Formats: sequence, structure tokens, C-alpha cells
Amino acid sequence: MIATMTARHPLTGPSVWNGRDMARSTRSIRAFPATAADALDRALQVAKARGLVWSQLTRDNFAIEGLQGLLDDIRGELEDGSGIVKLTGFPVARWSEDDLRLVYFGLGTHLGTPVFQNRSGELMRAIRDEGAHVGRTYGEVRDPTKGTTFLSSYARTLTNGGLRFHTDRTDVVGLLCVRQARRGGVSRLASTPAIHNALLATRPDLLDVLFEDFWRSRLGEESSDPATVYRLPIFGLRDGKFTSHYSLTFIEAAELVPGVPKITAPQRAAIAALQAAAEDLAFDMTLEPGDLQLINSHVTYHGRTPFEDDFDAGMNRLLLRLWLTMPGNRALPVGHEVLWREIEANRPRGGIIQGGIA
Repeated sequence: MIATMTARHPLTGPSVWNGRDMARSTRSIRAFPATAADALDRALQVAKARGLVWSQLTRDNFAIEGLQGLLDDIRGELEDGSGIVKLTGFPVARWSEDDLRLVYFGLGTHLGTPVFQNRSGELMRAIRDEGAHVGRTYGEVRDPTKGTTFLSSYARTLTNGGLRFHTDRTDVVGLLCVRQARRGGVSRLASTPAIHNALLATRPDLLDVLFEDFWRSRLGEESSDPATVYRLPIFGLRDGKFTSHYSLTFIEAAELVPGVPKITAPQRAAIAALQAAAEDLAFDMTLEPGDLQLINSHVTYHGRTPFEDDFDAGMNRLLLRLWLTMPGNRALPVGHEVLWREIEANRPRGGIIQGGIA
């Protein structure tokens, strides 16, 4: 077995971190300047005077001053640093929810370029518990083996249940906390290059498996038909830059499709090892109202703990999510076009194509 394994080397750099260290570090923390709220207010008033809705905003028609240095710093930390940023002190209580969407989306256009998050063309998604209808609305199939209903990844996001470690189909995910739940809903983050290194040290045979193709289903954000499947490795490397795209839900959904090969024993063992390493290397990030979490999907897994809302107390969890394609993004390996469409560096990519499957 050892003779047939690929020669691999530990990944290096600030994106390789242990959650125990990151939890004690302030490296990823940035404070929103108090004076910047006035700049956003001015841009907001101009946009409203022009009759613009949030989805019409661009960096040209939502001009803001005094934040370029902060945004450049954030972009650098996301692509060449730890891969995560927590921007604290965003004044969410200053604006109505409608105005907050304008301000948040406008700021997002200066950080990157928002991309579609689902086949319905949403550029901003409210992440909250939407109740029992989510499967019917956002995708579910029957698991004939277990006799149970299998929810798509999209549907699971809009429940109050926990979410396993996964990535989204975008360079950067932005989650702005507007309200937090009564309890739970804690964000969990893990470095995927650190997971790579942990497996290289303990199970290099299983690490090799993660660089091989896994079948996935596009059920949920991309398609209402679970039989729309594709193959893609979980890990990839090009020009020294790492990338991972992973959601066990997509893999499990593909297994339910007749004719799609089942996960092999080595693949199952590799996934188990990946998940164990993620749990060991992760840390918890609690988001309070006004916290904006930004994560580079190529080098970070994210998940969350279950949560419990209290509507009477005004503690019903609401996050506003943006998917951003970023200037200066990394090149991706050949073959990853099936997911990203564009794999060359510094090119717009990601998100969900409209009017058909990529």
C-alpha cells in the first residue's frame, strides 16, 4: 500500500491552524470602525433616493469612503492568511431590516462580488428556522432503505438543527448576525489544510482517497432532481494552493440515486477520518448581533450546533448570508470545472447557475 501512495507533503502557512490556538488568538478579529457607519449611512441615503433595492447595488452606485484599508486587510486574511475573519461591531440595530439589507449587500459588493445562492436567483439568504415545510420547499427524497425522509443540504440549513462540517459553493461565505437564538446556534470552524496534515501524519492511505472522485448529488440549491449527479474529489491542490469542497449530505444524496455507485469501504473510512480530524481541530465561534463572520470555503469547514428560538423574547436567530466570488482568488485543479465552472486564478466563479445545471 505504501509503495502505491502519492508522495505528499505537509501544507504550510497561516491557513494551517489548530482550533485550540485559534480560539485564543485575535488574529482573525477585526473591529468595525465607529466612523464607518456614517459612511454607510450616506451611501444608503443616496441609494434610497435613487429608488434602488439592495439587489441592484454595485460598488459603483453604492460608494463608500474610509473602508478600503479594512477591506483590503480582510481580503488578504481570507486568501493568504488564516482564511477566517470575524468583523465585530457592525451596527445592525442602527437600521431597519430593509435598510440593513441595503447596507450589508452594498458593503459586500466592495469586498467581492455576490453570486447566486440557489436556482431561484437569491443573492442574499436569510438563515433561520423556517419550520416543518423546509423539505417540501427546498428538497427532500425518500430513503427506501431506512424508510425515512432525507432532507437536502439546503433544507437542513433552514431548520434549527445542527449542521455537519461542510463547505459552500463560493470563494467566501459571509454571515451577518442580526439576532441570536435563546440558546445554541454556535458556529464551528476547522482548517482544511490542518485536516490534510493530520491525515498525512496518521493515515496517508486515506488522505490519497480524498483526492479521488466522490459521487455527489445537486439536490437542493441547484436542482429538484437528486439524479443530477457529478464526480469531484474532496481535496485538491494546484500551484501550492489547497482547496476542499465537502458536504456529506451531497454524497449521501447521490447514494440514493439508482445506478450511482455506493461509497466504497476506503471512501467511507476516509470520510470518517476526515470528520474525526475536523472535530479534533475545530473551535467554536459564537456570533453576537453585529458580528460578521467571513470564511474562505477553500480552506475552512463550517458547521453549527442546534439552536432554540424564543420569539416572545425577541431571540429568534437570524443571519444574513452572502456568497462572494473574490478578486485574487486561487487557481483550482483541472477537473473542478464541474463545480466551479471557472478554475483559473483571479476570475469570477462559484454560485449557482441560473436556468440550468453547470
